[in-house]
Amino acid sequence: MSSSHDVVIIGAGPGGSTAANLLAAAGHDVVVVERAVFPRFHVGESLLPADLPLLERLGVELDGRSFQFKGGAEFIDERSGDCVTYLFRDALDGTPDHAWQVERAVFDKLLADAATSRGAVIRYGEAVRTVSFDDDAVRVESDAGSLRARYLIDASGQDALLARELGAVEPIRDLGRAAVFAHYEGLSPEVQAELGAQGNVKVFMIEDGWIWAIPLVGGRLSVGVIKWRGKIDEALHERAVAASPILRRLTRGTTRRPLRILGNFSFRNRRAVGPRYICIGDAACFLDPVFSSGISLAMLGAESVTDLLSCGLERGDEADPELMQPHIERMESAYGSFEQLIRRFYHSKMIHNLFFASEQDPELRRGLISVLAGDVWRDDNRFQALLTASKRRGRPRVASC
Repeated sequence: MSSSHDVVIIGAGPGGSTAANLLAAAGHDVVVVERAVFPRFHVGESLLPADLPLLERLGVELDGRSFQFKGGAEFIDERSGDCVTYLFRDALDGTPDHAWQVERAVFDKLLADAATSRGAVIRYGEAVRTVSFDDDAVRVESDAGSLRARYLIDASGQDALLARELGAVEPIRDLGRAAVFAHYEGLSPEVQAELGAQGNVKVFMIEDGWIWAIPLVGGRLSVGVIKWRGKIDEALHERAVAASPILRRLTRGTTRRPLRILGNFSFRNRRAVGPRYICIGDAACFLDPVFSSGISLAMLGAESVTDLLSCGLERGDEADPELMQPHIERMESAYGSFEQLIRRFYHSKMIHNLFFASEQDPELRRGLISVLAGDVWRDDNRFQALLTASKRRGRPRVASC
């Protein structure tokens, strides 16, 4: 089987489905090739407030029946007794005031279905074998046939198909190396009420790493352990949970689903863009899940790409190597801000000097919360300016072609 299209997208996760949705809505012929069959399990359950305007643009509405309201984040160091809560409603003016905790199987299927409702075609259970480029087109060989397109978007996530094929994977040192995680089911009614009141993600500080605890609807809690050095295995997860009085209390009487390990995940793609292709989301860069930036940067990056690509396809200059330069600059600014924050989280006294400070500069606190909310493309955040000297851009969209 062989077919021709405007755009082929590899992967129907949040980034791929966002790109498919927006391109199809703009009238382009889009096919998504997805190796898995949806719904399928995936880790990474925490969204950021910066996603809310985009979700509206996608025609996707989240509510408390299927997803857990997320008011903010709590940082906890049980070793010292320090605990602080940052609520998104206290961010700089203009930052959305909440987000959602999502079960990825449900959320990803919702995004994919929204893309197909806009006219995109998603081919599930089909793996890409090879990709090749010439002056006129990109050719994708899958285990179901051949596809020809004017442009390729690689949204293959941690598989990073093009990066690995091109030998362009560059590990990012001294960030999280791997995670061991599981879902706990059957939380007590009292714990459900406690966690559901704000739906905050809980971040526990531990030696050389941290633990996430993310409440989900249906009486479930996602718990994962991240380390930037040392052995990461199932025993680490058991020791970490057993050593936390809070986690022991929250998970008492629950059933733990099988543990899973995700390894070697902090990397950047040195060839994330080229003539007739762009890599987005984890296929372009993955930092560390500590501030829940992965899904948001994938989706917001997909939005940035599709606004530029749609115009390029209409003009016929989609192969111009400069087409994606505004997107590259935009995402470098975002990734740079989060990387600086993550490095300080792991390798400085910033957490205790700033996060847990008894008296905080109100403006810096609000700026920190805006960064935690994913609102990283603004020029009035003094906290972000202190984090990085990278050039920051606003959130303009391509208004016309």
